Amino acid sequence: MILIGQYDSPFVRRVGIAMTLYGLAFEHRPWSAFSDAFRIRQFNPLIRVPTLVLDSGEALIDSHAILDYLDGLADEGRQLLPASNPERYRARRVTSLAAGLGDKAVSLFYERTMHKAASDIWVERLKAQIDGALTVLDIERSTIATDYWFGSRISHADITVGAVWRYINDAHPGLVTAEDFPTLAAMCERLETLPAFRQISQPLIAPV
Repeated sequence: MILIGQYDSPFVRRVGIAMTLYGLAFEHRPWSAFSDAFRIRQFNPLIRVPTLVLDSGEALIDSHAILDYLDGLADEGRQLLPASNPERYRARRVTSLAAGLGDKAVSLFYERTMHKAASDIWVERLKAQIDGALTVLDIERSTIATDYWFGSRISHADITVGAVWRYINDAHPGLVTAEDFPTLAAMCERLETLPAFRQISQPLIAPV
């Protein structure tokens, strides 16, 4: 399999971390949706990352769909979602909230860097959405005593929260602080020490 996209994207990074934890072999092509658009287009007409090219040549083009597919490939006991409800839908809920948070953080980055004059109204709305999602996640995580969100094993919820927290801090220095969201900050600091998080990592590269 081929994973397309740079690891400064929280969505590419969460897929790369998951594949590493699954023990799935893959080739990584760190192509930019901007400077490498012509390369990505041959696999994904939307020119979006992550794109996962399967051994069959088919391409999956959304991180949710990619992770759902990969969870089905994982060996017994290595899946990154709880096997049954209610834990399964609760894990999906946290994962979806964190991914939506990532969408807002990416939108804020593009609004500020791709336009000569950013829309103040839109920027403030995005910042409010980011703050609201982080507040919910921080409060919820503070009620959990286990190492990971859903027990003693890492899940997509943990991975997505960790990848998005790192992206927010890289893309928007000073926007959020550990003092604002201490439980999330401590959790994500621990995650960044894990081998898979250290391996699947890169500094933020601004689009050109």
